[in-house]
Amino acid sequence: MTQLVQSKNAGVRPSPMYVALKALLYVVLIALALFTLIPFVWMLSASLKLDREVFSYPIRWIPEVFHWENYQLIWSKVPLLTYFKNTATIALLVTFIQTLTSSFAAYAFAKLRFPGRNTLFICYVATIAVPWQTYMLPQFILMRSMGLYDTLWAIVVLQSFSAFGVFLMRQFYQGIPTELCEAARIDGLSEYGIWARIMLPLSKAAIATLVIFTFVGTWNDYMGPMIYLTRDVNKTVQVGLRRFIQENSSDYHLIMAVSVCSLLPVSIVFLSLQKYFIQGIATTGLKG
Repeated sequence: MTQLVQSKNAGVRPSPMYVALKALLYVVLIALALFTLIPFVWMLSASLKLDREVFSYPIRWIPEVFHWENYQLIWSKVPLLTYFKNTATIALLVTFIQTLTSSFAAYAFAKLRFPGRNTLFICYVATIAVPWQTYMLPQFILMRSMGLYDTLWAIVVLQSFSAFGVFLMRQFYQGIPTELCEAARIDGLSEYGIWARIMLPLSKAAIATLVIFTFVGTWNDYMGPMIYLTRDVNKTVQVGLRRFIQENSSDYHLIMAVSVCSLLPVSIVFLSLQKYFIQGIATTGLKG
């Protein structure tokens, strides 16, 4: 019977109208994708030109001469290497710690039963709706009293816990059968063992999604480093980019070169994990 149905379905061909609409849809989507890439292509093109060529009309998308020396010159204008090192340190630490804490809390909220579990989860997730400006001053006072002001640890401590990350991981964990955890408990596996050997290997898509969101958000953060980091030796890329623009406001080709360099790490992270990203977004919001 199954083979008969499959043979009938195999013999059905889509109508020409369906094929034409589908082709039109793909053309529109490809055109929109190319349209969104125009600013990035222009930025890359401008970074390889002389300053007088950046705003020339008509636009020359491919420079006549590629000025790769622009990417060498920007490192001598401001201490970009220090900014990149600080930003990479913060982003990697925050991404690792936040992924760890979010997955721990999400496992407890999804698979462990304790009094007030749902109420506590709702209260914790509700903090997402609270604007950061409302508790910015108490956080600043707390960091200063702990002696973390003007240190990279101030940013790491403040961003190591995320209600969004807990919500994302919990929604995914709820889609994993509870029977797997119960069977593991019967076999004598601890809760930490269940989390490490069962939950984590089955949640690569959700972890990749959380890693992308966390790393990109931390790398692009401007207000946090602007408030807590004052010495130039502790500043990050986004704050350093603002300083570079102020000191070289007329050198647009160099500004574009710095902007390209600041985008490379987040682009690499996204492209490396993109095959898990769509799967994680599609599955985490449909459970529970």
